[in-house]
Amino acid sequence: MSETTVASLALDLTTTFPRSPRETLGGYVHAGRMLDKCRAVVAGTNGEFHYNCPLDGFLFEFTGIDHEAFKAFVATGADDTAVATWINENSQVKDPEAVVQWNNKMRDMRLSDMPVPLQMFLEGYIPQYIPAGKIVRVWFDVYDMEEGRL
Repeated sequence: MSETTVASLALDLTTTFPRSPRETLGGYVHAGRMLDKCRAVVAGTNGEFHYNCPLDGFLFEFTGIDHEAFKAFVATGADDTAVATWINENSQVKDPEAVVQWNNKMRDMRLSDMPVPLQMFLEGYIPQYIPAGKIVRVWFDVYDMEEGRL
């Protein structure tokens, strides 16, 4: 596979948004969004989006997957199905119940449950980027509100 394949799969995140973190890939929430950002970084179309951000870090920490190994595999031009298979093969988590519990923990993570540095960051980010009158109940709301899904 070639870089042109990665480029053809990559979203232009200067004009569109990555998937919602609520969407699953390979059974994991946020994995599709992380893949969208990684492909865009490889293709140079990431704009203001960052790969290996704190949210990506939660997935890498849970699965034990190395972010550089993930990026290297994505750079081969792997499609979504191949990436989902790779995630499952390389994840240290083999118990489906543990994955469901982690997914639900991530879906339900309130700002007050987050590490303090992320709380501090979001304290300024939310009023700057979330439409007035919108109430952020959980972390994923921030992305879906800012990107017009909620």
